[in-house]
Amino acid sequence: MSDRFRHEPSVVVPGWRRRGIGAGAAVAAAGLYGLIAAWVTPRGPVTTLNALLAIGVGLLVGVFAGLAMRSRWATLLAPVTFVAVFELARIATVGPLVDGLHLGSTYGIVAFVLGRGLHGVLTVVPMIIGGTLGAAARRFDGSRQIRTGRASVGRWARSAIAGLAVLGLIALSVAVIRPAQTDAIVSADGEPMPGSVAELTRVPAGGHDLAVMIRGNSVDRPVLLYLAGGPGGSDLGAMRKHGQDLEKAFVVVTFDQRGAGKSYDNLEPTATLTLDAAVADVIDVTDYLRERFGQDKIYLVGNSWGSILGVLAAQGHPELFHALVGAGQMVSPRETDQIFYTDTLAWARSTGNKQLERQLVASGPPPYTTMLDYEPTLTYEHQVYPYDDTLVAESSNGFSDNLFVAEYSLMEQLHGLAGFLDVFTVLYPQLQDIDLRDQVTELQVPVYLVQGRHEARGRAEPAQQWFQLLDAPTKKMVIFELSGHRTLFQQPDLFYQLMTTTVLAQT
Repeated sequence: MSDRFRHEPSVVVPGWRRRGIGAGAAVAAAGLYGLIAAWVTPRGPVTTLNALLAIGVGLLVGVFAGLAMRSRWATLLAPVTFVAVFELARIATVGPLVDGLHLGSTYGIVAFVLGRGLHGVLTVVPMIIGGTLGAAARRFDGSRQIRTGRASVGRWARSAIAGLAVLGLIALSVAVIRPAQTDAIVSADGEPMPGSVAELTRVPAGGHDLAVMIRGNSVDRPVLLYLAGGPGGSDLGAMRKHGQDLEKAFVVVTFDQRGAGKSYDNLEPTATLTLDAAVADVIDVTDYLRERFGQDKIYLVGNSWGSILGVLAAQGHPELFHALVGAGQMVSPRETDQIFYTDTLAWARSTGNKQLERQLVASGPPPYTTMLDYEPTLTYEHQVYPYDDTLVAESSNGFSDNLFVAEYSLMEQLHGLAGFLDVFTVLYPQLQDIDLRDQVTELQVPVYLVQGRHEARGRAEPAQQWFQLLDAPTKKMVIFELSGHRTLFQQPDLFYQLMTTTVLAQT
């Protein structure tokens, strides 16, 4: 025996020694997995179960490839085959997270990280680790040479790295498994308040099961249904943080619309994600709440895009609602965007921001066909229309505060912004012909607009004009002096006061 190598018997099936056959088997396994994954999850793992399966199956496919090839080349061949087949098989899927790369854009980078990047972590990385582990089994081959001296140091180092990688996958799986939950509403003694409700559930709407958070001190209180902005926004975190006073007077239902937040797993098929369908979903959820809580009518509150959605729902079915409350009321998305474009271009020129000026001139005024073209005006809004938001409950940096709460699982947190990008891309072009000043000049329900003194003029001016034209049983516009666009979360104490002393009292 050499002083460096010695041999041990083989325990590997002899057929695997033919590396051509092994490579073919590895390619077949990875390609089949790519086809199945593209069919079941064309946007990559979305739910907790999707993520766990991606980690587990990716690991197994990698191990199989490594065993079949008896080579660390499996860590390259299997992932490359999977990615190639997956991308080709899902080529008909559209949206920022699956389209071509736009790494020169902040939104494009975010889309890459949340789309292909996240998918890579959950599927490709486990496959690489599995390939390494499978290839390491070659040491059981009869031709295996157990190395001594310095060679064994390298082998143990590789084993340690592989072990750490496996521990990392276990830690990732544990993080993914963490369930979403919402705390019970408790009385002074710390026990759940009798007759209260605090739950995360799903409601059938338009052939989908859409997520809602329901919270209230008493199930006998009036029901308030909240519609977030976007399209594609989720405000479970914001309502959880800033809506606790509302829970004393209402059963507060925060609705994650289809494709947004906890309802991101219902995005497909995007061909059926239409404006009419979004309005119908609101009616379906409303009917569910009326039946569940035994109430003929509920209160409807919408912010930004949610305020348009609320108007259209109340126009079609006024018999279902006590009142409509619009916060940061939107009236004409096209006109709003055009005003934003004009003001942002003027700001870029006045401040000498040549890069932004070139972007805006190159894209021209809206509307646009791609979501990425809206990035400059959305990104610079708080610089073009600055105000001191340090005195309000939710500042302009409220996205992370809104999202990172226990009401979202890890996968829902990771897809919070993805939902906005994907839903906005599908729905926003459908809103370009909406102008409430022409299409909704009469409503059969009381209407309350809650505007911020610092609301951008692209929203504030059309809202004021619509309010003047509107004919409703009762209408009232209230200005919150410290707020901008998200009045109900920026000054929640005033919003609670308005809802209880004015809206409830008058309706």
